[in-house]
Amino acid sequence: MMDHDEIQQLLPAYVDRELGIVDALAVERHLRTCDACRREIAAQRAVGARVRAGDAYVDTPAALRTRILASLPKNAPPHARRAAWQVWWPRAMTALAASLALGWGVSLYRAPSAGPALTGELVASHVRSLQVDHLADVASTDQHTVKPWFLGKLDYAPPVIDLAQQGFPLIGGRLDYLDGRNVAVLVYRRNRHPINLYVWPGADRVAAAAATQAQGYHLVRWSDGTMNYAAVSDVAEGDLAQFVEALRAQAARR
Repeated sequence: MMDHDEIQQLLPAYVDRELGIVDALAVERHLRTCDACRREIAAQRAVGARVRAGDAYVDTPAALRTRILASLPKNAPPHARRAAWQVWWPRAMTALAASLALGWGVSLYRAPSAGPALTGELVASHVRSLQVDHLADVASTDQHTVKPWFLGKLDYAPPVIDLAQQGFPLIGGRLDYLDGRNVAVLVYRRNRHPINLYVWPGADRVAAAAATQAQGYHLVRWSDGTMNYAAVSDVAEGDLAQFVEALRAQAARR
């Protein structure tokens, strides 16, 4: 179960209706008993309403115009000073508005951290694949069948590794939507337990494997600098760790 701080990180995405069903339900349960979070939700919705209504504006103080005009060249003819004002003022206001919007957004709309938000998406996707019996779009134990299936469906080629000898046979692959983009999901199995492996392009930064647990499922996330990986399953924690270790070992040999 998420704690108060984790729920607060999800509030902006909840207001914008961007959460998966698992996280959205968790937030709604929390809101039933938390006055502080209900006030935060109300404040964020009020700000959004003001912005949409065009009320988030203030009049420019007359003193500011005087100071700006005083800073323009003194020896310039009046028409040149007016022209300079007409060019400078819109640009200055555009920059100021952008700065205020950015600062306002950062202070009032705390963006959800990649940790709990992405974890919620991963779990929700895993649960959906089990509930609707949609583990694979392409069902095959052959990596040479699964890998070409992704061609033309994604803007990258996910590595597909056969781990049958290590006790984790490949059973297929599918497309899913995660973290704002289409991603590849490779599906493995440990006895009767499916393991969803999410793979999407990395940011040239290596990240060590980090394990966590959410909603009764085990997750391990890591990056090799080229691809990001996330494995989700209800297998025992040790089995999932063994899967990740075998996968990383095979990938390192390539």
